[in-house]
Amino acid sequence: MFVDKVKIYVKAGDGGNGMVAYRREKYVPDGGPAGGDGGKGADVVFQVEEGLRTLMDFRYQKHFKAERGENGRPKNQHGKSRDDMIVKVPPGTTVIDEDTGKIIADLTEHGQRAVIAHGGRGGRGNSRFATPANPAPEIAENGQPGQERNLVLELKVLADVGLVGFPSVGKSTLLSVVSAARPKIAEYHFTTLTPNLGVVETDDNRSFVMADLPGLIEGAHSGVGLGHQFLRHIERTRVIVHVIDMSGLEGRDPYEDYITINEELEQYNLRLTERPQIIVANKMDLPTSEENLAQFQEKVGNGVQIFPISAVTKKGLNSLLRAVADKIETTPEFPLYEEDQIEQRVVYKFQKQEEPFHITRDDDGAFVIEGHEIEELFKMTNFDREDAVRRFARRMRHMGIDEALRERGAEDGDTVRILNHEFEFVE
Repeated sequence: MFVDKVKIYVKAGDGGNGMVAYRREKYVPDGGPAGGDGGKGADVVFQVEEGLRTLMDFRYQKHFKAERGENGRPKNQHGKSRDDMIVKVPPGTTVIDEDTGKIIADLTEHGQRAVIAHGGRGGRGNSRFATPANPAPEIAENGQPGQERNLVLELKVLADVGLVGFPSVGKSTLLSVVSAARPKIAEYHFTTLTPNLGVVETDDNRSFVMADLPGLIEGAHSGVGLGHQFLRHIERTRVIVHVIDMSGLEGRDPYEDYITINEELEQYNLRLTERPQIIVANKMDLPTSEENLAQFQEKVGNGVQIFPISAVTKKGLNSLLRAVADKIETTPEFPLYEEDQIEQRVVYKFQKQEEPFHITRDDDGAFVIEGHEIEELFKMTNFDREDAVRRFARRMRHMGIDEALRERGAEDGDTVRILNHEFEFVE
């Protein structure tokens, strides 16, 4: 089965917890704190593996959770950081954050890697918090939570040339006679249900990869027929070969077919119109084809070159393949995305700083504090240690949460909620 779009969940490893410990060696006076830091959690890294051709493996495993870092140890020993979790993907995979719609990575070359979710840093041990005023702190941080993401993976096949056209115009037959590919061929529409790839070699020893895509029909860009599922694969091609049934035996006008398919490509993605297009008049071995070709040429104009062929009899194929190879050599690769669309690239632009917290009121009257900064601080606080609780209270006060609660009408004894935990507001 050809799978080219899946949804998965990834979670990087949490950092290891810091430790509260003290030196107790004999003959070492005033040993002091000696709690080590926790290790870093594992990153989730996607790596391109050229042997893969579909996203089928992700149909059976949709959750990927990396290892958390090791906890800190006594004698200032740091916990072990974890190795990256490597997830293999086929070339041509685009990784999209489902929640934000941002493109995280576009993976095309064998061995290419991208960090998709970053592991959390390890929590600091109590030796990190020693000061002249508090030489023996009872404070140690929990590890930072690893990044979590819901992802959409899209596979766009890597081909130099994409065959487009209505169903049953002869795209699969053309691919089968110019390459070793063996796509399904039959006398009914939508025989091709998945993209087929074939390596084509010309008579002057040049080669390129050709993709036969499922047939398009009117409305394909909006979800009509099968073609809408595979229009994304045309985006990676450098040259589009537009195959037209010039015989008209299906009861359609060749020129109307030509206009309709181009409109579908434009409606799906305007940038597809930038790609050079080679027009192929197929089924020229049938009796009505010559007359239809003359009318078609008149409508499109003499400035448009058309390659008349018969895929069945293999007539006209050499000149077509040479023209395709020439066009590939003179056509640069088209970037799928602008540089600032891909999250991995560093783009410096002004963005309003996210508020460290915001306060809402639940139906039960409790004050709910939310925000990435305060929630992360909460998760990294060890509430079993009194010193750590005091430090958390000081940080909340420094962030202005106490004052903000008073402004919202919080009084002594009111309930304050962070995540799933509740506290009592004390004046």
